[in-house]
Amino acid sequence: MQKITGFKLTGTAEFKEPMAVYMKNKFPFVGVKTPARKQQSKELIKLSRKLPLKELLKTVNELYQRAEREYQYVAIDIGFENVKRFSFVEIQALTQFVMQKSWWDSVDAWRKVFGKYVQLHPSEKRQVFGLFYKHENFWMRRISILLQLLEKKTLNKELLMEAILYDQTTDEFFIQKAIGWALRNYSKYNPLWVKSFIAAHSLSKLAVREASVYLG
Repeated sequence: MQKITGFKLTGTAEFKEPMAVYMKNKFPFVGVKTPARKQQSKELIKLSRKLPLKELLKTVNELYQRAEREYQYVAIDIGFENVKRFSFVEIQALTQFVMQKSWWDSVDAWRKVFGKYVQLHPSEKRQVFGLFYKHENFWMRRISILLQLLEKKTLNKELLMEAILYDQTTDEFFIQKAIGWALRNYSKYNPLWVKSFIAAHSLSKLAVREASVYLG
């Protein structure tokens, strides 16, 4: 833990403001772009694989509470690196961070962690889906829509439909964008189903536009 609690990123001053502006000035930045962050956190990530899971969760929390945005990215990187070690207990514990310092960058990065977990544990997919589905927090619901984003043959269409239809008329840009994104990705594999789904349901113009990108 000493190496982890003493972990510091070294940024470039001239990058701080542009990075903050890109994120609507919601967060301060150290000024470390992704390649440099990955390099600086390489040893930390390696060390995290050896931590007991309780200590790992404490480490994620410690990093997540730091002010600068890049530390949240490192925390999520640690989560993704260790996803093969997790059980549903750890996955459930990690959902709290989706609702902390929420913006599309962190939420979509967490989605990769949960999405990878359900690919590794398909029998637990509905259980994990249930952590996000119908949640009062719309960022959590965004993950229910995008949970299977990288799946093709294994995608559970019933869960995707449930998530989309629950938020079908929700007036929230990031929800409607997610609906379109999820359908667009799946249309690469099953365009006929996506066409049929769009035709059968009154989706927002934004969702339909996003979903139809590859449908011609």
